[in-house]
Amino acid sequence: MSKSIAENWRDLSGQHYWKDLLDPLDNDLRRYIIHYGEMAQATYDAFNSDKASKYAGRSRYGKAEFFSKVGLEKGNPFKYEVTRFLYATVEIDFLVLNGVEESNWIGYVAVATDEGKAVLGRRDIVIAWRGTQKSAEWVKDVQFLLNEAPQIFGDDSHCKVHRGFYSIYTADNSCLDKTSARNQVLNEMRRLVNQFKDEEISITVTGHSLGAALATLNAVDIVTNGYNIPQNHHHQPHQIKAFPVTAIVFASPRVGDSDFQAFFSDQTDLRALHVRNKEDIVPRHPFIGYSEVGQELEIDTQESQYLKNNVGDVAGWHSLEVYLHGVAGTQGSKGGFNLEVQRDIALVNKSLDALKDEYHIPETWRVQENKGLVQQHDGSWKMLDLELKDDDF
Repeated sequence: MSKSIAENWRDLSGQHYWKDLLDPLDNDLRRYIIHYGEMAQATYDAFNSDKASKYAGRSRYGKAEFFSKVGLEKGNPFKYEVTRFLYATVEIDFLVLNGVEESNWIGYVAVATDEGKAVLGRRDIVIAWRGTQKSAEWVKDVQFLLNEAPQIFGDDSHCKVHRGFYSIYTADNSCLDKTSARNQVLNEMRRLVNQFKDEEISITVTGHSLGAALATLNAVDIVTNGYNIPQNHHHQPHQIKAFPVTAIVFASPRVGDSDFQAFFSDQTDLRALHVRNKEDIVPRHPFIGYSEVGQELEIDTQESQYLKNNVGDVAGWHSLEVYLHGVAGTQGSKGGFNLEVQRDIALVNKSLDALKDEYHIPETWRVQENKGLVQQHDGSWKMLDLELKDDDF
């Protein structure tokens, strides 16, 4: 498996637009998609949503221990280290919430270690974006108006994108990092691309739902503004070395208009693979004035013999863990379901009650021990949050 992925990573990253790999779904590509989906899932597993916590809205874990804490170390040949946490600001500027501003942890940047590079066949840089978790983010999700995106395309472009998604990506941060999520991620990309410019590099952007939309904007931004090109190559056109950028996204809503779609398609170093669950309504919205970009992989988790029949509510079809289960077992147009990748079905119930009772997996089993309360020597209980160090930002 590892040798095949190391040798064929360009095809798996969409060099030829995944021609002949999607139906039937190539098994190395299954593993590849699941790998990036798990890195997106880590943004949910690490997010501190406990209102009682002093550090609510941040990552529960620091950079050094991040992947071990979210369960992506054991049995995983794809080794990375987190180099940067990302924070986004949501500005609410209407009705009773006018003037409300909230900043939260929204994802991370990671780079393959030397060990990971050997398995992956190149130095992979990953940007993972979190989906909606906060009420203010839901407000932005439904700001469907199409607006220009001058920070990405300049002032003369005809491309228009979702107002809410663009705002989350570009709004300046009044606390934590003091700058926009866009500036944070692009500055880190510049640093890493320059650091590893003499190696083979790939840039992979991933996310689920809102995170998928942000990943799409981010991927376009990197290519449009040359952040996939080492800095000292910018003024030497004959020597330009542009590294490929691939967005592998899950349950993504539509992001831009037909001009955005055309612009995206014209970029030679940019690819996108959208994974869509057949019954999930989110990837078909917004539908007025919007166009889809990239290639699509449709899965149908209704075919899975492991899931309850009543899992089919909006949250069930939209769950990222359900998506990854679907990728592991989809049989494409021929129908049926068979786990070609032995991914533990227990993960489906991480935050749901989706597996059939016969598998005896507790529902919503992933919880923080004692919800963060730790017993002291005198028998009392205190909320002891992980206080992130300065270098975790």
